[in-house]
Amino acid sequence: MRDNRLRTLWKSGGAAVNGWLAIPNSFSAETMAHQGWDSLTIDLQHGVVDYQAMLPMLQAIATTETVPVVRVPWLEPGILMKTLDAGASAVICPMVNTREDAQKLVHWTSYAPRGTRSFGPIRSLLIHGADYAEKANDFVVRFAMIETAQALDNLDDILSVEGLDAVYIGPSDLSLSLGCRPVFDDVDPKAQQAIDHILARAKAHGVVAGIHNGNAEGARKRIAQGFQFMTVSSDARLMAAGAQQIVAAMRAQPTAAPTSGY
Repeated sequence: MRDNRLRTLWKSGGAAVNGWLAIPNSFSAETMAHQGWDSLTIDLQHGVVDYQAMLPMLQAIATTETVPVVRVPWLEPGILMKTLDAGASAVICPMVNTREDAQKLVHWTSYAPRGTRSFGPIRSLLIHGADYAEKANDFVVRFAMIETAQALDNLDDILSVEGLDAVYIGPSDLSLSLGCRPVFDDVDPKAQQAIDHILARAKAHGVVAGIHNGNAEGARKRIAQGFQFMTVSSDARLMAAGAQQIVAAMRAQPTAAPTSGY
C-alpha cells in the first residue's frame, strides 16, 4: 500500500495545492487531475455532485498521482464510510462544532479498535492495496471544518481529539457566523482575527490547517502564514473565468469588415 501523499507532503513541511470539483462529470475531473494539483476535492455538500457521480470522478482522478479528497454533505456515518469505501484518501467534514463532533468523525472513519467504521472497502481494497484494512486508520486523512462561532469557542477541545489530522476553514461560513461579509480572501478584520487564531491553535496541537481561497494570490499569502492545505477556486469558477476572458478579448478586438470580391 502506498503512502498518502498528503501526509508525506505535510511531514516534509510542504503545503498542498488543492483543486475543487463542483461539476458532476468524470471527464472534467480527469482534466483537472492532469493539471498538477496535489489533491482534488469532490464537493458533495454544496456542489451538484451526488454519490453516483462521485465514483467515476474518483476513477478519473486515479489516472494521476493527485490525492482524491471528498467533502461529505454532513457529519453522518453512512456517507463517511461509503466515501472511504469508494476510494477517497481524505474526507472533509463540514460544521464540526464540538469535541463530540470531532470524536464521531474519527470513530466513523476508523476501523476497530480505534473506531466503528464498518468493514467493506470495495474499491479502496482494489486501488490502495491488499493491506488496506491493516493500514487504513493511519492512511486516511480526516479534516474537520471550523466555520462557526461555536467551533471557535470549542477549538482547543476539537483540536485535542486523537486521530484528527487537519482542520479546514470555510471563510464564508465563519464570516457569516461572526457577523461579517461571506467572502473568501479579503475577509473582514474580525474574521481574519479568528482565522489567525485557528491557525495558531492548530499549530500548537500539531494539527494541519487548511483554508478555502478564491484566487492564487490569496492562497500564496496563506501559505506564507503557515497554512498547509490551500484550495484555489473550483472547476466551475475556473471554467467561467476562462470563458469570460476569451469573450472579453473577442469583443475588444472586433473582426475586420469582409472585403468584396475574390
